[in-house]
Amino acid sequence: MTHPQRVFLVDGARTPFLKARGTPGPFTPVDLAVQCGRPLLARQPFDRTAFDLVILGCVNVMADEVNPARVAALRLGLGERMVAFNMQINCGSGMQSIDTAYRYIRSGSHNMILAGGAEALSHTPLILRQSAAEWLGRLAGARSPLDKVKLMSGIRPEFFKPVVGLERGLTDPITDLSMGQTAEILAHRFGVDREAADTYAMQSHHRLAAAQADGTLADEVMPAFGPDGTVYDHDDGVRPDSDLAGLAKPKPVFEKPYGKVTAGNSSQITDGASWVIVASQKAVDAHGLEPLAEITDSEWAGLDPAVMGLGPVLASTPIAQRHGYSLDDIDLWELNEAFAAQVLACVAAWEDEAFCREVLGYDAAFGRIDRDRLNVDGGAISLGHPVGTSGNRIVLHLANAMKKRGLKRGIATECIGGGLGGAMLLEAVQ
Repeated sequence: MTHPQRVFLVDGARTPFLKARGTPGPFTPVDLAVQCGRPLLARQPFDRTAFDLVILGCVNVMADEVNPARVAALRLGLGERMVAFNMQINCGSGMQSIDTAYRYIRSGSHNMILAGGAEALSHTPLILRQSAAEWLGRLAGARSPLDKVKLMSGIRPEFFKPVVGLERGLTDPITDLSMGQTAEILAHRFGVDREAADTYAMQSHHRLAAAQADGTLADEVMPAFGPDGTVYDHDDGVRPDSDLAGLAKPKPVFEKPYGKVTAGNSSQITDGASWVIVASQKAVDAHGLEPLAEITDSEWAGLDPAVMGLGPVLASTPIAQRHGYSLDDIDLWELNEAFAAQVLACVAAWEDEAFCREVLGYDAAFGRIDRDRLNVDGGAISLGHPVGTSGNRIVLHLANAMKKRGLKRGIATECIGGGLGGAMLLEAVQ
């Protein structure tokens, strides 16, 4: 058996995350992948055909872009021989693309892979109701004009009211709970109140605004250029002036009137893409690359879909246990902000001695994650959550944040609709 190869995250870039505003945005998923892929590849010292594989996470694949990884690879000039495939595991798709690359390279079968995520939630389709689809099927099968006329009398007003695809996509098919309702369950279980959730959301906006202002994101966020010449150069959902008074105004969305989850303390519906370059030691040496970080472990977990927001706890903890790391050994955390209540519930779960003993196998509580180690430059509440992209973005940003601060170790982790969680361990290059 060959010795596992070291795996490095060499570089990465993403588009600005653009808030959906009721109409299709200026970019499709592939458009977004190309917009950040071109400048990323342009700054590399190797030829574009040097990649062994392209993997792209995308959940809402458009009919005109089936296998968006392949379409993006061709538009990026990676050559017709480049193998490329799409990855879909809901919110974990962008991280799964990195993990698949990590495992290929670790095994020695590949040396350099372009792994990404792309999502344009503003382009999520409207879906015909089942009754309308059945009626159209009967109409298409009618054999005579008279039969068609008879069927026309069966038209119902609800046929013309389609279902929003995103609404169904964010509803769990097993529990029939929306993702927001699962966050409400966690808020109740771990005692997260409305003020705490709103305070967390406010801090997310303030942190992202500060990172935008001081240039922290300059090498990470690439401008995107719209078909009409408009330049998109920053995450446009951020509210620098966000305060508790404003966040207290929105009504609960999922559990009225006493729920804790509102539009203000939830992730935003957004379009965006992200890529990272994953490479072996051989590729690093051959091309003279300077990695951002080394990928040293990953984990996926399954749990009850009704409490899917605890996925980060169940995925991250086994990594810490395998390596013998305490909470103090993890310098930074990127925990995807699906909902403020969900993030705070994860933090509370690690502090809960009974939970840690019964679920995680610890003798005591794992400990409390300080806010100065968690989502240090904001997260999905302030910049958005393009589902197939977010897992890729948090890994990329964790690598950049660790390197900027000279830190040794970090975990990127996320909850995943359907009752899953994913986590990835990055360490400074030695």
